[in-house]
Amino acid sequence: MIKTFRGLLADDTEDRIRLQTIKGKVGYRIVKFQVMGISENENYETAVQIFKFSVTPSDSINFTDADLLGAALYGDATSTSTQGASVVIFDNEIFNQDIFISAKATSGTTAINYYMELEVIPLDDAGAEYTTLKDMRST
Repeated sequence: MIKTFRGLLADDTEDRIRLQTIKGKVGYRIVKFQVMGISENENYETAVQIFKFSVTPSDSINFTDADLLGAALYGDATSTSTQGASVVIFDNEIFNQDIFISAKATSGTTAINYYMELEVIPLDDAGAEYTTLKDMRST
């Protein structure tokens, strides 16, 4: 089963995606992550990132951060041929806690859209305990 989430992030903000359950017996894995500007008449240089925990939005992406689940760079300049260019990378990790999506523009303050698909993975007791502890330990 696939769950979808979409939203509009203002520059320098964060959305919380509520996934946590009481027993933690449902895991999730990102299978699709896309970003798109709100208009073809705007200039973008924006980093959108997905984390296991709330963070201060940043335009720098660091793959050594164990809490980073996915990242997208979106560039769109009305005066160049890079309209709608984006690079999206996401991890194959299974998680069962809330996740956080943040956006930070290098220049400008225009909001950006995101779309994400999560694969729903049933977890047994041992899997739920392991995933919850793993997610909590990385803080």
